[in-house]
Amino acid sequence: MTSSNGAVPVTIAITRRADPSHAREMIAWMRAGTTLAEEFPGFLGAGWVRPGPGSTDWHMLYRFADADALRTWEESAQRQWWLSSAQGIVEHARTERRTGIEGWFDPPQEHSVEEARTPAPPRWKQAVTIWLVFFPLSLLANAVAVRYLAGAALVVRTLVITLCLTPLMTYVMLPWITRLLEWWLHGRPAPWRTASSGR
Repeated sequence: MTSSNGAVPVTIAITRRADPSHAREMIAWMRAGTTLAEEFPGFLGAGWVRPGPGSTDWHMLYRFADADALRTWEESAQRQWWLSSAQGIVEHARTERRTGIEGWFDPPQEHSVEEARTPAPPRWKQAVTIWLVFFPLSLLANAVAVRYLAGAALVVRTLVITLCLTPLMTYVMLPWITRLLEWWLHGRPAPWRTASSGR
């Protein structure tokens, strides 16, 4: 299928590997990547497929309106930051580029859809969740930087802050806040209301 200006949508299928013990971190990391990509013009969607609870493989898809929109995302500083935040945990295995709408309907064979069965939370809820941990961490990091790096150049302070906050956000705070607010993200009753109603 082509758009009115003749551009052909492009779907990228990527296989990545991670230890099963890092499943929650992987989910949070992929959601963070999707949230970043959503801000780019031409983004059409993203998702992932996993063979089973103990599998090391994660089959990821993301789709852009045309090759230029895809290139803008792939060459962006945001994507580079996102990829670097998973170094040491995520291993890249394979990338396949598909054009046309068929890319969404060619899942890796002998795999069942997991995780993606649960609809993604609304974007505004994702944004609020990220902000709830990003704001206090940024505030704390800047307060520390002002005290101990006051004489350093802006680029140095920013480098130190991002190097510290990126792994903390990706592997600690985002998985924690996602678990804590899972009921709210997916529109379910609060746990304490469920507990009180069952008495």
